[in-house]
Amino acid sequence: MRLLDRYILRTLLSAVALVMAVLLILGLVFMFIGEQKAVGVGHYGTLEALSYSAMNLPQFALQSFPAGALIGALLGVGALARSHELIIMRVSGMSKLRLGASVLLSAMILVVAALLIGEFLAEPLEQLADEQKAFDRNANVSFAGAGGAWLRSGDIILNVQGRSSAAEFGSMLVFELGPDNRLLAVGRAQHATAAGSNSWRLLDYAESRFGQDSVTSARLPQRLLSSAGGSDILQLAITDPNTLSLHSLYNAMLYLHSNGLDPRPYALAFWSHIARLTGIAAALLFALPFGFGSMRSVSYGGRATLGLALGLAYFFLQRLVESGAQVYQLSPVLIAWVPTALLMAAALVLNWRIR
Repeated sequence: MRLLDRYILRTLLSAVALVMAVLLILGLVFMFIGEQKAVGVGHYGTLEALSYSAMNLPQFALQSFPAGALIGALLGVGALARSHELIIMRVSGMSKLRLGASVLLSAMILVVAALLIGEFLAEPLEQLADEQKAFDRNANVSFAGAGGAWLRSGDIILNVQGRSSAAEFGSMLVFELGPDNRLLAVGRAQHATAAGSNSWRLLDYAESRFGQDSVTSARLPQRLLSSAGGSDILQLAITDPNTLSLHSLYNAMLYLHSNGLDPRPYALAFWSHIARLTGIAAALLFALPFGFGSMRSVSYGGRATLGLALGLAYFFLQRLVESGAQVYQLSPVLIAWVPTALLMAAALVLNWRIR
């Protein structure tokens, strides 16, 4: 059985790897074509556009993993079916459950690979790509728009105006509130530097502090400000939640919840991410029944077309329910699982009907 497990694993993983390689090449080409309108602005040239597209590939791979796994699994199962190896395995005593367990073993490897890409590659590379593109096209970049980025951490409210590098920002306003929300102090720093994930180093800092019947002013060369909203939280405020890793989304939800803010967009992205990972296992299980019955004689082209159609349907349904959850204020925990639950239910029904 272990020999059969390794054989099934090798067949399915090689097919999924081939499909993902094709999808990544296509994704790179389309992203590079889409960047041509930005080429020529500032120092952003063709090589920079190619580098930007390449650094966005891990995020593209993460989004397309369920569809790629489904197409690859259909091709891999088709290869086993056309050579009658699945029939031989069943005749030799391999049960449906044992065959499904072998497929799930392959799915778990793919899930772990997708999880590692999402946690360690996709988010940092995409943010680095965005920063490099912005710095190539503009001498000084504001990531927060004309009004700056506003951030609250407990009784401290921050307003950051601009950003000149990955960890250095422009002017910053600091508002300190009392327990009754009375304004205690207003400060302004000419420059702010991130001093870790939970603190700021404020340079050339001037402050006015309000007493009961007086105002005192002070000027400091620098001030170290501790705040739960550091530069990493600021980056979350200007980044699409769907592109963040699971640990970043979890930290964002904790931060928003602790400050009485709405965490639903990040909760939806968090559970959608987990649902897409589960969708990889559902996709491989869904492909297994197509190795039996009349479907086992279908050509590779037919299987690829079917997998592509189902993968696109899954992708667009996922986006549709995510948009609906935000528009109609639906529960993010429940709505994020709708496409994956439908795919898993179809996979279980089809596997139960295998003879």
